[in-house]
Amino acid sequence: MPDVQFKDLVIDVTAGDGRAAAVARFWATALGQESAVRKDGSFYLVAPEGAPTRTVRLDEVPESPAGKSRVHIDIRVADGDPAPLLAAGATVVRAPGDDQWWVLNDPDGVPLCVFAPHPMAPDALGPFELVVDAHDPSAIAEWWAARTGGTVGRREGTTFAWVEGAAGFPYMFWVFTEVPEPKTVKNRVHWDVTLVDASLDDLLAAGATLVRARDPEISWTVLADPEGNEFCVFEPRQ
Repeated sequence: MPDVQFKDLVIDVTAGDGRAAAVARFWATALGQESAVRKDGSFYLVAPEGAPTRTVRLDEVPESPAGKSRVHIDIRVADGDPAPLLAAGATVVRAPGDDQWWVLNDPDGVPLCVFAPHPMAPDALGPFELVVDAHDPSAIAEWWAARTGGTVGRREGTTFAWVEGAAGFPYMFWVFTEVPEPKTVKNRVHWDVTLVDASLDDLLAAGATLVRARDPEISWTVLADPEGNEFCVFEPRQ
């Protein structure tokens, strides 16, 4: 059994000015999901009926984006045309050039990459991979594969590695790609996991570090993986 399983993807949004609602609408468009509101007023996205479950939460935070985002989602859209996303509030960071995809920012400055459909699967649209910047892609991919019961893939001559088959993971690939710069600020996108066959102590012994313990304000624990990527750990429901 895996140590943990993937629970949710969480996207930070700067608090105030109704921005969370606008960002939720944008990501509902981008991911093909539906926006909903919890009793506490926070926004989340759910898959339409009959579609694979992909829960995404919008977490209001006091700080604005700073520095390069080290986690982003890759999506495929019809004809590779980002017009619907631009109409929903995205801005262009980079148009296709040597790299044949668009880089956009959401209305709050969180990036995503937009691809044309794959020639072998022209009808497979929407999110297909979560991409994380890394110092050592192979090592961190191995770490997460070991925690989630996934397998690691590599391609000769490239600077990335990926995890497939991670427990609960909602996308095709979980990619770790090499970058030269170190992590310096909190990730604006993170993931939540649920304990399955491990304890918090097991995760810490495996190389995670404690960022914030459970306290009267939160019912979960915040850890960071060996490269400093924050993730929230939830106890299994009884």
